Amino acid sequence: MPRVGSFAARTVADVVDRASHAAAARLTAGLSPAALTLAALDWSLHLASSPGKTMSLVESAWRKQAEFGRFALGCALGRSDQQACIEPAPQDRRFASADWRAPPYSLAAQAFLLTEQWWKEATTGVRGVSAHHERVAEFAARQLLDMMAPSNFPASNPDVIRHTIEEGGANLKRGMENFADDVARAIGGQPPSGTEAFTPGRTVAVTPGKVIFRNRLIELIQYEPSTATVRPEPILIVPAWIMKYYILDLSPENSMVRHLVDAGFTVFMISWKNPTEEDRDLGFEDYRTLGIEAALDAIEAVMPGRRVHATGYCIGGTLLATAAAAEPANGRGRFASHTFLAAQTDFHEAGELTLFIDESQLAFLEDMMWERGFLDTKQMAGAFQMLRSNDLVWSRMVREYMLGDRPAFNDLMAWNADATRMPFRMHTEYLKGLFLHNDLAEGRHRVDGRAVALEDIKVPIFAVGTETDHVAPWRSVYKIGLLTDTEVTFLLTSGGHNAGIVSEPGHVGRGGRRHYRMATKSRDDIYAEPDRWLEETPTAEGSWWPAWFAWLAARSGEPVPPPPMGPALAAAPGSYVHGE
Repeated sequence: MPRVGSFAARTVADVVDRASHAAAARLTAGLSPAALTLAALDWSLHLASSPGKTMSLVESAWRKQAEFGRFALGCALGRSDQQACIEPAPQDRRFASADWRAPPYSLAAQAFLLTEQWWKEATTGVRGVSAHHERVAEFAARQLLDMMAPSNFPASNPDVIRHTIEEGGANLKRGMENFADDVARAIGGQPPSGTEAFTPGRTVAVTPGKVIFRNRLIELIQYEPSTATVRPEPILIVPAWIMKYYILDLSPENSMVRHLVDAGFTVFMISWKNPTEEDRDLGFEDYRTLGIEAALDAIEAVMPGRRVHATGYCIGGTLLATAAAAEPANGRGRFASHTFLAAQTDFHEAGELTLFIDESQLAFLEDMMWERGFLDTKQMAGAFQMLRSNDLVWSRMVREYMLGDRPAFNDLMAWNADATRMPFRMHTEYLKGLFLHNDLAEGRHRVDGRAVALEDIKVPIFAVGTETDHVAPWRSVYKIGLLTDTEVTFLLTSGGHNAGIVSEPGHVGRGGRRHYRMATKSRDDIYAEPDRWLEETPTAEGSWWPAWFAWLAARSGEPVPPPPMGPALAAAPGSYVHGE
């Protein structure tokens, strides 16, 4: 139970309500039944009172049945050149193999895709339904349909049948072994198989450095120079505390930190502590003061009088934006520039995570956190898996448990399994103040007791969005240029929220080699809407890192001898990164 006087302390009646909601949350995977019911009622009642929409859906159903009948007749007559009724979306690879193009499997795939299309028509475009409830209804229908896709069942998946015949059932044996191993590890609280090959300080997070400062929330790492001279302005990286910091210091070949150091920059990295129940009262402002401000003070002790290139990733970038907005008012002027990596400052278009953000859902989530003092890693991972259940749940089930194909673990996958918790107070303030009420973008977020505005940021900004980011959609990240009154360089790179940022030179991903677009907007330039910017900005091939390094160098002084290392409390990566 929360201690007296804490953020979570409430009246007896409130405690009873919270305990009841927390118990219910364990049965619903953290989803609020009230939020889902309200969305379903909003959609169904408005649909019931929309005869025109209902008639169009009936007409669509008949048309789809006729198209499917034509296709089925062609299959019965053995026509190999007939056109399919519908093609899967480009990102949907469930029916990609040639086996799905022959009956009866082609019939199953076409029936499913037509049904999926019809339900999207049914759950969208109903007059009177709130935009949020429409997204929830469409999302819920998609989740149920994805669960019933013919690709999920061995008897209706031709890829599974073919592999089973070719391998004499060995694939199913491997799949059962994979399933048993996953269940045993889940029960024992162990990480997925393969993560043991990627241990921070041994195979990942191995860039040489020292922990030079520690408080109850952060360790600050200063990395050792690898060049004879360095730029006089250090770089402070503020990673997200939703994740361990070492996504930016993975293996040596794809470590952003190592590449920065080798490019002649002095780099400092915040490593956040994984909070426990004792940290339940840490708030968003504590993360700024104990995190960014404390790190800047420690850097000042090592490199007095140097302005800092501050870099924030994901929620770390959002936190950095609050510190940057407050900087002109306090008159300290410690920043030389700001870089925001897949970081949102306006949450009005914050992607599919907003499906879980309304008053009902937040109250349910808050009560779930209230019981333990933090948001558990499994609850957070479950929310992200639901957003991409086709890729992260069902396709994985088919690949690993039916085809028996366990992909080799890599450093990014191992890092992704090394999750962290969210303190009760901080996460509540973050979701309510930023996600739900959009306080930062609208000038209501308070720092040191006063409201701050992003337009008060006066130093240059470099903002990075990624093309397929479902956590921080690039059009949302792009709004930093609309909200600030300074020079903004916006870069859009291929890839998603994590893989798009970890994009070292020479990187080849599943989609091929990387590419990016980049353009700078001065204070006097006319605003270009995102789609127009996308159309007018040329594409460059390769990693975006060298372009960012050049941007930093152009806003730095001439190289100087490396600074001294700060007081060594421990060797990098320190102790907080190992917190479980």
